[in-house]
Amino acid sequence: MVQQRSFFQWRKVFSSFRGIVALFLVAIAASVSLSACSAASGQRGVELTLVSFAVTKAANVEIIPKFVEKWKREHNQIVTINESYGGSGTQTRAVIDGLEADVVHLALGLDVKKIEKAGLIDAGWEKEAPNNGIVTKSVATIVTREGNPKNIQNWSDLTREGVQVITADPRTSGVARWNFLALWNAAKQAGSDPAKAEEFVTQVYRNVPILARDAREASDAFFKQEQGDALINYENEIILASQKGLTLPYTVPNVNVSIDNPIAIVDKNVNQHGNREVVEAFVKFLYSPEAQTEFAKAGFRPVNAEIAQAKEFTEKFPKVAELATAQDYGGWNTIQQKFFEDGAMFDRIQTAKQ
Repeated sequence: MVQQRSFFQWRKVFSSFRGIVALFLVAIAASVSLSACSAASGQRGVELTLVSFAVTKAANVEIIPKFVEKWKREHNQIVTINESYGGSGTQTRAVIDGLEADVVHLALGLDVKKIEKAGLIDAGWEKEAPNNGIVTKSVATIVTREGNPKNIQNWSDLTREGVQVITADPRTSGVARWNFLALWNAAKQAGSDPAKAEEFVTQVYRNVPILARDAREASDAFFKQEQGDALINYENEIILASQKGLTLPYTVPNVNVSIDNPIAIVDKNVNQHGNREVVEAFVKFLYSPEAQTEFAKAGFRPVNAEIAQAKEFTEKFPKVAELATAQDYGGWNTIQQKFFEDGAMFDRIQTAKQ
């Protein structure tokens, strides 16, 4: 039997239904209000994109979580840092071609200058961060075979007949430009005039059986394919390789070059993304003792004086008696024009090898 409801019973049902709807609407309003308050208090996340050369990844694995935690603690906001790693020249081209980097950390100042020339980085970027924008540095090393059977001790030994040298092509590789500059500096510090210095560097490159495309390819040729008697590479690359079990003898020549790696904010992208506050804070953090410690653990020589003087790292990084910089040779624009442009010195050296 179907039970019939009276008018008053139906009115009571509808009244209850209206109450439920009202409570539901109040809940929605409260939720919206709470979301608005959360956004206003910094709960909404912020993103930035870091584009860097490959070997910094080992340090950034430790550095980035430290910064994310610090920003969350101080600003009650979650930072997401998108990361891209590769050869410095490749990364430079990617940013110019549209990879929306907020921060670039590259192997040499010339690469940052190229991005500046493309209109993405404001002039004067070197003064926006400590240490003229240099956040990591290294030196050039000579790696030899177990037992150093060819008794290779210094740059001059690389000119000897019968010594095969593995290095990358400075026309395609940032690290190879530093290697070339280290050789040039060695000749100049030995008192050679420009003609004698060019002859010295030519003799070294006559002993180079192949020119690898980049530092990683050069390392593979030496370590995996066992080509050559000596490898010229970054000190930090060799330290990192030794941490992974590839331990071979190496020397840090006393006449050397400071391999300075700059960092810069990509102003055009940051202005579009509206994230300058967090980007500037991230760049500043990379100079902090916490970040510089992680860079040093990964093989980079610290630019933070406090960390550089720590016993752990004074023992790890031997002192270099004569350390030149790119600025000693006119800066990267001058170096590029003198040595690496089409028809410049390196092209002459390659022609002389034949």
